[in-house]
Amino acid sequence: MPTAQPSRSKRKKERPSLAAALRRIRLVATDVDGVLTDGGMVYAESGEESKRFHVRDGMGIKLLQKAGFITAIITQEQSRLVARRAERLAIPEVHQGIMDKLGALRDLAARYGLSLDQVAYVGDDVNDLEALRGAGFSAAPADAVPAVLQAVRYRCRHRGGDGAVREVADLLLAAQGFDPRGERADAPRGRS
Repeated sequence: MPTAQPSRSKRKKERPSLAAALRRIRLVATDVDGVLTDGGMVYAESGEESKRFHVRDGMGIKLLQKAGFITAIITQEQSRLVARRAERLAIPEVHQGIMDKLGALRDLAARYGLSLDQVAYVGDDVNDLEALRGAGFSAAPADAVPAVLQAVRYRCRHRGGDGAVREVADLLLAAQGFDPRGERADAPRGRS
């Protein structure tokens, strides 16, 4: 005798397929250290700090912007280097010194009239867990901490600071019908 299925209200909310989740995304937020950088910090004898950012991650952000995605940085750190990199990439939402990253995601979503299902977040460490769990799509670089790798929807093949953000950008663009240049795949091409 077949067993009765629990009513929809009693079942845990079903998660959409990966493709469906990717198609909903309108805002992409990312942590910095360990995601946009390799997590290393270099200090000169003068006390100056430096970080290494990968140009392909920057191009991924620019392609997302070209395709109409809102881009954001949410980090606990306070750094002029992060502000400078964000300015260079024209990232409209830069939030530094943020301890409650999920709260920041909620605020961003509300400001743009979005639900959290329309927000993607890329993080790498335990301080990103709540934001990763709350976002409609979550991803982590290949070298993220184990707890994060277990929590995210997508594990990148690339490491932090080595193309992980570009990988996520390419995934989102393809899922939403954009070609690798951030243009609609079905858009008519200009004359050659």
